[in-house]
Amino acid sequence: MNATLRPIPDAQPQRTLLTAKEREAIGRNPWFATLTPSLRHDILRLGHVTRHEHGDAIVEQGLPIRNWFTCASGALRFRRNTSAGKQVTLAYVEPGIWVGEAEVLYGRPCTYDAHAHGPTTLMSVPEAALRALLLQHPSFGEALLTLQARSMRSLYCLMEDMATMPLRARLAKQLLHLLERFGSRHMEPQASRPLGLSLAQDELAGLLGGSRQRVNVELKWLERQGMISVRPRGIVVHDAPGLQVLVDQAADECQAGD
Repeated sequence: MNATLRPIPDAQPQRTLLTAKEREAIGRNPWFATLTPSLRHDILRLGHVTRHEHGDAIVEQGLPIRNWFTCASGALRFRRNTSAGKQVTLAYVEPGIWVGEAEVLYGRPCTYDAHAHGPTTLMSVPEAALRALLLQHPSFGEALLTLQARSMRSLYCLMEDMATMPLRARLAKQLLHLLERFGSRHMEPQASRPLGLSLAQDELAGLLGGSRQRVNVELKWLERQGMISVRPRGIVVHDAPGLQVLVDQAADECQAGD
């Protein structure tokens, strides 16, 4: 006698989880580390993990953002399409930096695009969950204000650099900034270190507010001085202290001119 076959229930889709390394990258962020343990736990509990290939669209300019998010691995590239049809690179964001809270709460169309840069893991907190966290954790509102204040301070520093520093010094400062955020954390400070982020020269020019041609001239000058090497897969920094000297000299000249 044949046994009756029972239908197999549809398998529930398995929730994607962060790896230990990805969770560590989020927890290493100084702002996130200041949150209460219960708030950190709830953010990670309510967040959704998605994995993306290079170039995948995360945010589309002109549409509302429905998620507060951070990358847990990889990087996010932010850019804007101008009215003249030009694409301008605004920033690259490393793992652990949370973005989008102002746009989610404001509810207006976003003014930029965001794309995965390299294989990227995203942790996203939906709008409803974000608003629930604000109600459940009284300290969260002040923490978000602090996060916004940090973003505004970075913006003001960038505007000051654009107004006061020559392109060469801004390039040196940007390379040091990217090296700190994306370079290897397990190498000696004096060792040659890859930037950790593959950038086209027009993207680097967008970050600096300069033309591709002028940025290329300055890159070649830094290369002749032995401070960097420009290679097909990215930039290698050989002399970080030398780059810092360029930045410090420009800052001193600016103060002397005041």
